[in-house]
Amino acid sequence: MAGYGALSDVYEWLIGDDKLAPAMAAAVYFSDVVGSLPPNGRVLDCACGTGQLAVGLAGLGLDVVAADASSGMVRRTEKAADEQGVSLRALRASWDELPDHLEDSTFDLVFCVGNSLGHAKGAAGRLTALKAMARLLIPGGRLVLHSRNWELVRSAGSRVDVRDRLIRRNDRDAVVSYYWQIEQRWEQEHFLEIVVAQIEPDGAVRACSERLSIWPYRYEDLVAQLRSVGLTVQSTTFDPESDEYLVVAGRDQARGTSEPVR
Repeated sequence: MAGYGALSDVYEWLIGDDKLAPAMAAAVYFSDVVGSLPPNGRVLDCACGTGQLAVGLAGLGLDVVAADASSGMVRRTEKAADEQGVSLRALRASWDELPDHLEDSTFDLVFCVGNSLGHAKGAAGRLTALKAMARLLIPGGRLVLHSRNWELVRSAGSRVDVRDRLIRRNDRDAVVSYYWQIEQRWEQEHFLEIVVAQIEPDGAVRACSERLSIWPYRYEDLVAQLRSVGLTVQSTTFDPESDEYLVVAGRDQARGTSEPVR
C-alpha cells in the first residue's frame, strides 16, 4: 500500500473531534475488546496513522506495536508517543511485510481501523493483508477491523464531498473535501483525492492534497475472506444503511503456534 505521504502532515484535520485524544480513541471506542485483555497484553495497530489509538493503548499499560506503510505516519506516531510519555514500538511496514518483522502467534489483539483495508490492492492484496494479521494473533486472539460501507460509497457514484464546516486544529482552520472516482466494476481500481485547504492568519489558503487508490469490497466478501484465513466473526455492526461498520473476528483456538495461518 502506497500513499499518505503528503497527508501525514495534515492528518489531524481528517480525524473527528471525538477521536483526537489518545485516551478517547482507545478507552471509549474500543472499551469492550480492550477491557478483556490481560495485564500487559500485546496489541498491534496496523495502519496506525498518526498514532491516536496506538498511543492511547500504550497509555493503558499495554505492550503496543504501531505499524504503517507511510514513514510520515510512523514519524508522527513516535512524536505523539513521546509527547504523551508512553512507550511503544513504531514500525514502517506494509501488511505483507509484517511477518518479516514480527513473530507469529504473539498478539492478543490486532487493530485494522480507519478504513485502511480498502487500500489493499484488490481481492488478492486484501487476502494477503488478512493472512498477515491473522498469523500474528495468538490462538483465541482477535482482529478488530473498521471499514466504510463500500456498497453505499459505490451507490453514490463519482462526486465531490465538501465538509460543511471549518475544522480547527493547531489554531488553524481548514476546509476538507473528498473527490471520489467510482468505477463501473467492483474489481477496478477506484480513487479518492483528499484536499485539506488551510486558512492562513493573513487569509491566504494553503492546500495539501493526495490521490489515493481504493479497491472496495462487499461486506459478504470480507466475511468470506476472514473465514478463509481462520478467523470467525464474533460481532459486527454492519447495517446496509450505515456508512461504516466494525467487525471483531477471533482466531480459531485450535490453531497453535506450530500451525500459523498461511
